[in-house]
Amino acid sequence: MAPTSREIVQQSLAFDAPPRIPFAMGGGFPSDFRGVHRKPAPNRPMQPWTEHTGYWNMIDEWGNEWRRLEDITKGEVYRGVIEAGWELLDQYDWPDIDRADLYEEAADKVKDFHREGYYVQGGMSMAFDIARYMRRMEIFLADCAGEQERVRALLDRIAALLEAQVHRYADIGVDGISAGEDWGTQDRLLMSPGMFRELFKPVYARVVGAARSRGLSFRLHSCGFVRDIIPDWIETGVNILQFDQPELHDIDFLAAHFGGQVHFECPVDIQTTLQTRDHDRIAAAARTYIDKLAAPFGGGFIAGYYGSNPALGLDPVYQETAARTYMEHGRNPWTR
Repeated sequence: MAPTSREIVQQSLAFDAPPRIPFAMGGGFPSDFRGVHRKPAPNRPMQPWTEHTGYWNMIDEWGNEWRRLEDITKGEVYRGVIEAGWELLDQYDWPDIDRADLYEEAADKVKDFHREGYYVQGGMSMAFDIARYMRRMEIFLADCAGEQERVRALLDRIAALLEAQVHRYADIGVDGISAGEDWGTQDRLLMSPGMFRELFKPVYARVVGAARSRGLSFRLHSCGFVRDIIPDWIETGVNILQFDQPELHDIDFLAAHFGGQVHFECPVDIQTTLQTRDHDRIAAAARTYIDKLAAPFGGGFIAGYYGSNPALGLDPVYQETAARTYMEHGRNPWTR
């Protein structure tokens, strides 16, 4: 009997040479993964994206106002819920997310997805994103330099909520956790590696450690040049790093330093190779990712797909070339 999607992912994460690489694609192409989410906190009223003259806005679960100019991008926080002053934290009504009833519908979906043979991940945010949204980015980065005790206290409170969420997901039977937060610009981290290790690595140790203690994998999305802290993420237990710009880090570098230690889930690089609109070059990149990141190690690469071709300004045919190459070249690559 052919292995299920779930079994293929499990074998790959164990670097145990499944019959093909795992797929995490969209656009009509296959994925071995399914995701579930809890219900929103009942004590935090939210506003969906609403169109106004010249902009869209929404209010998230934490109370932050977001804005964007059109309806195809994520947008950014326009006003953080406590940006006006740290004293607002004293009366802040934290989202009530450690409740079993918020996970009941997700639990039913987990059972259904497992019956269908999929690997299921529970979706959640991470502490840097939550904190920087609450204070707004430029204010929070200054806080990290000048208000470290306040930052630590805020992160500690957020980490406790995230740990509780991990355990709720484990209770309903998910296979892994999927989270994301962007840590880099195009050529460097948003802060020094030392500051990351001092303030944020302990949070990863807590949250990722909670997942691993319950037998769950941990997938982390992060954009930008984050090479300097990849070893720290691996040390805390991250299993999958989802990069939309893998070539920013140099594929040979990733293979030489992290091959066999972590899985990279990637589309063909969205800022360089896909933008060439060169089908041969796109296909060659897809083969290279498999040959260098997975084939020598019995696992290590997951075929990805960027979720919005319009946001890339590209016709879907270019990602279609990448996806077909992943499917063809990803069959039993360990023998090559």
